[in-house]
Amino acid sequence: MDNVISKSKFKPHALKYFRYVEETGKELIITDHGKPTLKIVPFSEDPLESLKALRNSVIKYEDPTAPVGLEDWESLK
Repeated sequence: MDNVISKSKFKPHALKYFRYVEETGKELIITDHGKPTLKIVPFSEDPLESLKALRNSVIKYEDPTAPVGLEDWESLK
């Protein structure tokens, strides 16, 4: 089953898609005229559970106000 579906296809089979999200744990994105409008995600008792995927993914900047990419500008060479 695809994780993106249009509103018109979702409406008559909503329970089937709800069960799909419950059983697989995957999110379902619903579109309206090709644009994503809704996301159905499985419920989690622990709200911090979804943040565990982000753990150790933050980059630390020593000097966040320093210019970025100065070596990429040809005019500065």
